Amino acid sequence: MVNKNATVYKTIMGGKEVIIETGKLCELSHGSCLVKCGETLIMINVTMSEDVREGIDFFPLEVEFQEKMYSVGKIPGGFKRREGRGSDKAILVSRLIDRSIRPLFPKGFFNNVNVVATALSIDPDVQPEPLAMLGASFALTISGLPFQGPTGSVNVAIVNDEFIINPNASQCEKSVLNLIVSGTDEAILMIEAGAKEVTEEQMLKAIMFAEEEIKKLVKFQQNIKKDFEIPTKEYTLYEIDKQLEKDVKEFADKKLNWALSTLDRQERQLRQRQIDKETKEQFALKYVEKDREIGDVLYRVLKEKVRKKIVEDGVRPDGRKVEEIRPIWCDVNLLPRVHGTGLFTRGQTQVLTTLTLGTINDAQQLDGFEEEDLKRYMHQYNMPPYSTGEARSIRGPGRREIGHGALAERALEPMIPSEEEFPYSLRLVSEVLSSNGSSSMASVCGSTLALMDGGVPIKAPVAGIAMGLIKEKDKVIVLTDIQGLEDFLGDMDFKVAGTENGITAIQMDIKIKGINEDILKTALKQAKIARIKILNLMLEVIEMPRENLSKYAPKIITFEIDPEKIREVIGSGGKIINKIISETGVKIDIEDNGKVFLASADNEMTQKAKQIILNIAEDVIIGKIYNGKVVKTMDFGAFVEIAPGKEGMIHISKLSSQRVEKVEDVVKAGDNVKVEVIKIDDRNRIGLKLIEVLKEI
Repeated sequence: MVNKNATVYKTIMGGKEVIIETGKLCELSHGSCLVKCGETLIMINVTMSEDVREGIDFFPLEVEFQEKMYSVGKIPGGFKRREGRGSDKAILVSRLIDRSIRPLFPKGFFNNVNVVATALSIDPDVQPEPLAMLGASFALTISGLPFQGPTGSVNVAIVNDEFIINPNASQCEKSVLNLIVSGTDEAILMIEAGAKEVTEEQMLKAIMFAEEEIKKLVKFQQNIKKDFEIPTKEYTLYEIDKQLEKDVKEFADKKLNWALSTLDRQERQLRQRQIDKETKEQFALKYVEKDREIGDVLYRVLKEKVRKKIVEDGVRPDGRKVEEIRPIWCDVNLLPRVHGTGLFTRGQTQVLTTLTLGTINDAQQLDGFEEEDLKRYMHQYNMPPYSTGEARSIRGPGRREIGHGALAERALEPMIPSEEEFPYSLRLVSEVLSSNGSSSMASVCGSTLALMDGGVPIKAPVAGIAMGLIKEKDKVIVLTDIQGLEDFLGDMDFKVAGTENGITAIQMDIKIKGINEDILKTALKQAKIARIKILNLMLEVIEMPRENLSKYAPKIITFEIDPEKIREVIGSGGKIINKIISETGVKIDIEDNGKVFLASADNEMTQKAKQIILNIAEDVIIGKIYNGKVVKTMDFGAFVEIAPGKEGMIHISKLSSQRVEKVEDVVKAGDNVKVEVIKIDDRNRIGLKLIEVLKEI
């Protein structure tokens, strides 16, 4: 029986049909829909709390993208065999949805809002991100919540200089750009991109190309909205008493001018705390239990003053000009046992990045619905409380840390040499030692230094910079290298990373209802100038990757064997390969295609392990010489292991050119010997001739 309440809408998105269905499932959700394209199917549900939590002073929007392994026909890994904490991929998609809708809720709206996007079925040729973002917008649009959308979101690729909306898997692999853009019918809201050194002009064209498709998606949703009778949910916006606001402004106005008169951040914060205390004491009797409202008025006045000073006087809180970068200094080779280190300091933001090299077997195993199962290049970001002068509990990485690590990873990934060029797994860890704005871009710079210090032959160095925006009516100021206060009080955080030749990553978030092409163009232009300046400063410290790896890094050699011989090299239950590892101390990884990786700090042992493996994998031929060990003697000859699992026999007559009365007169069990293969019979029995008894091998 068909649900008569179900309604189906169809549109075209990047040349593919997209179907949105609502009214069929989840009838208790405030807004719900299914979004389908190809065989990818995402379910989105939106709910809002009736009441505001007491004391809350921010908008508690929670977005969750749920990866379900059944969507790709997989059983989850782990002991419980069920989905647990979201993967990094799921967290990054959740952040994309959040950033595309958060700016479109009214100020003072503090009700809890949950947006849950569940991947029910995944087609490898249809990426779930833009569908989940579209579904979130649609569900919010029909929910009755105070959402000032709808929005549209698309993915853009560039293949052979052609722009493609929502590319398939093959097109993604060939593309020099992976760009996700979200916006309304009036402006761009959010940008996330990874690229292979695309120019600023290409990036801008791609963003504007996306905007045209976004406008179509917004209009599609607006037309649907007309079909619904949507009851508005009841909510109350947080507002400050007008008289309180007037009184606090009059009392604190000059005092805040005094707070902003210093260029030192710590001194300014001390003055702000003093003013906060004095103001609350002043109005303690008149406005009882209104400390929060008083604090909010002080914040608003501070914001107005900082922004006015920038727009009208061109003066920033630390005295810099609009396009001026904070002082920068760098260092490398700080930690003796670490394979590579880079320290990058810009103003009061400081990041230490470490490089660790490992074998291909050290690659990260991914338990997600992506085709890729292993990840050989990893970048992680940590921001402990001391980096901002705070004292609080240290917990595992949050969504912000995962997002910043992914951004830095995306910025550097195009410059990482291939496995064939550099057969290592790489782990970069950026420790934020001090943070006053743009620590993610400092991580990019510190990571480049660490890679070069570690001798990784990167294709080109990468640097990053964060741009800000102050938009007051018709006046627009784009700021280069924003610090914490400018990010906090400004309208945009636009991070751009790249090489001298082009962009490798972008991330843009805004707090207003969108930006236009002119602002984007200005931001990209200023970012390029700053990026190249920073790169030049970094290259003064280390000009190119070191010629040699750290003495503590594993030395890896690679070679290939016949895949049919892998079983012989490994042996029953791993007996043979474990014996080689035990004898040489060399780490051994063998891929299914027969590629062998050997890793050790001892080159002699590495070569020994290689020879043993080749002896096992190569067919024994007459005339070949081996170094072996006598494993047993008999009256008629000695048995010699010429490779693990391979034995031959030296007949007593072949022990010497002279007559030998007794085998033990020439060789004993345990002796190392050099032998030549002289015959192989029809039963594959190997006959050997002794060349010499070796003292060592």
